[in-house]
Amino acid sequence: MPDHAHSDDPAVQRQLDRLAALSVGDTLGLERIQALLDRVGNPEAALPPVLHVAGTNGKGSTCAYLRAMLEAAGHSVHVYTSPHLVRFNERIRVADRLIEDEALARHLGRVLDAAGNGEPDDIRPSFFEATTAAAFLAFAETPADACIVEVGLGGRLDATNVIAQPIACGIAQLGLDHQQFLGDRLDDIAGEKAGVAKHGVPLVTQHYPAAIGDRIGHVAHEAGADWLPRGGPWDAAVYQHRLHYRDGDGKLELPLPRLAGQHQAMNAALAVAMLRHQRRLAIPPSAYRAGIGWAQWPARLQRLGPGPLTALLPEDSQLWLDGGHNPAAARAIADYFRGHVPAGGDFHIVFGLLANKDLGGVLRAFTGREALVHAVPVPGHAHHAPEAIAAAANANGFNAMTAADPASALRWIARHADRARPPIVLIMGSLYLAGTVLAANGEVPD
Repeated sequence: MPDHAHSDDPAVQRQLDRLAALSVGDTLGLERIQALLDRVGNPEAALPPVLHVAGTNGKGSTCAYLRAMLEAAGHSVHVYTSPHLVRFNERIRVADRLIEDEALARHLGRVLDAAGNGEPDDIRPSFFEATTAAAFLAFAETPADACIVEVGLGGRLDATNVIAQPIACGIAQLGLDHQQFLGDRLDDIAGEKAGVAKHGVPLVTQHYPAAIGDRIGHVAHEAGADWLPRGGPWDAAVYQHRLHYRDGDGKLELPLPRLAGQHQAMNAALAVAMLRHQRRLAIPPSAYRAGIGWAQWPARLQRLGPGPLTALLPEDSQLWLDGGHNPAAARAIADYFRGHVPAGGDFHIVFGLLANKDLGGVLRAFTGREALVHAVPVPGHAHHAPEAIAAAANANGFNAMTAADPASALRWIARHADRARPPIVLIMGSLYLAGTVLAANGEVPD
């Protein structure tokens, strides 16, 4: 089942209930989304200049940096991302603000009515296709200077790939995820992601191993796109506590991102490179510096603030949240905590994972860490049973136990905490789990 969102607005809830009745999208393709967009007036043709971002991990953070840099330059920006964490409205940001309930209900209703109500010529779009069409309607209705669109799944056959002529495309970090749709080989996944390439449009990417880079280069060449990998036409490196960027137009010395984790510097660099290689929007150097400092992206190595959940832990404890759910994301998270948890520290991982994710691969990223794993369910979604997670954690060398939910795990940690060693707690494994945690702690993304 797709994510069944909830709203306090009855008009919005009626449309969300209709949306939830659609399929997840067992088959990818552009036929349904294009037919749907044709029925609602082709709003995708009326968007402001589009920056299109693909990738396994880091694409959402890259979108956050793009938005912050564009806004720092004085541009108004539409943003389409997925999934949401707490409110469905988070997916659609219209001219710098989350979509209003009235507009959301109106656009979803128009799209779902256009899709059909049982007639032979029904389009039968997926949840994501209908949401994409509604977002494009909202964007076409309201003027803005730029539009940032995050790929939902893959690239070549993703519903967002109906955008014919973006001003720049980007590919963030690649890894194994959604293999049932994209294949079991990284080069095949890379080929699908590179399918966002368009003739005459810069395709800006991270640096990848040779086989993966060759596949992306081939797809870009076939599309007539200009492939711009990191380490070639542009590059970036962190040293002396600064992010140093260079390309054919010169060098920039930038602050490190406020978002935690070494990988965030390269996500920020990708956003800089995308903006530096397009020619439609003016971005002064000061906007790159300000945007890196402004950018926020919830549930990505986010330290939670005061709230009902953090209050369950002893004073001076740390509670962190990350929606990482595949081995590549887990490695980035594990790398951060290797440097963040002191030797002998009291480290806990509250862990819930959807059933279609690689449980062993995520756990192996933390191999060698001294941590107690608290296995929890992911409410409302098919998930690995907490007992299975605990068994897999034991098999990977961790002590593990189950808990009914994150709050129960935090209460157990508090009861057994050593006052001399305030616990450091990471809740991770699913963006859906992350959404319930943010809501429970009163930190609803705006």
